[in-house]
Amino acid sequence: MNPRIFVLGTGGTISCTHDSRGDLIPTLSTQDLVDQAGLTNITARDILQLESSSITLHHIDCILAAIMHAHQEGADRVVVLHGTDTMEETAMAADRLLPPDVCVTFTGAQRPADDPHPDGPDNLAFAARCNEPLPCIAFNDEIIPAYGATKVHTSQDAAFASSLSTPASEVRPPAHSWGDAIPQLDGLTVDIVPAYAGADASLIKRGADGYVIEALGSGNVPAAMEASLRSLDVPWVVCSRVPFGGVSFTYGGSGGGAELASIGARSGGELRPSQARMQLLCELAARRSREAGED
Repeated sequence: MNPRIFVLGTGGTISCTHDSRGDLIPTLSTQDLVDQAGLTNITARDILQLESSSITLHHIDCILAAIMHAHQEGADRVVVLHGTDTMEETAMAADRLLPPDVCVTFTGAQRPADDPHPDGPDNLAFAARCNEPLPCIAFNDEIIPAYGATKVHTSQDAAFASSLSTPASEVRPPAHSWGDAIPQLDGLTVDIVPAYAGADASLIKRGADGYVIEALGSGNVPAAMEASLRSLDVPWVVCSRVPFGGVSFTYGGSGGGAELASIGARSGGELRPSQARMQLLCELAARRSREAGED
């Protein structure tokens, strides 16, 4: 029996065409894109119609709810059409918050639907054939696990890769099963704070539920930032601004990674700051959901 596949559209370049000024605007429906890819026996649904640079945590909650609804209706696999700008973030949310038996694949395009040679139809057809059990991104004939995925090029067809030096299956924390009540992200705030030469404590704006520090090298910050980090009373994670290699808290002294670890820093490992932020948001959402259930 052929698998039952649901395709959920959220907009993005895959659905874009050029307007009268030559600007790209999401215009095509999910059914249009399914037809363009030559797929049949597919359930197509429009969820959103926007560029992924405009996606909020509320939108991500809506996408996860739509995936879960399709799964409950009997979908063997859900394909989500998503803009590439924030695809790695929504994919991480799916990896962290959806039950382990939900099979979901994200895909999109680097070129619009009215391009002479659009890549969206091939990406969608490839995603529909995907049999990866864990949440993943299917792009340019490659399967990239959602956990660790990152956009690596703004225009080439091979848009995504993994930031991990080891298979995601070996370092990915186990997923949880929340039943029908997926923890909600909306209302939480986790800020990404960049470190750079001359950065100081003024960069850290108080009031967030958590922070991701985009640190230098293997996980270091200027000494002027450390005092502000020392006084944080919410979770904070250290990632590196370097694309590959990850965090290793080895340097001592003020602002060094070893010192940061001693005052409460958590390592983001090899995750990019965008995914470390989403992982922390999902953790906070799950905690809030548990606490609400205990009241």
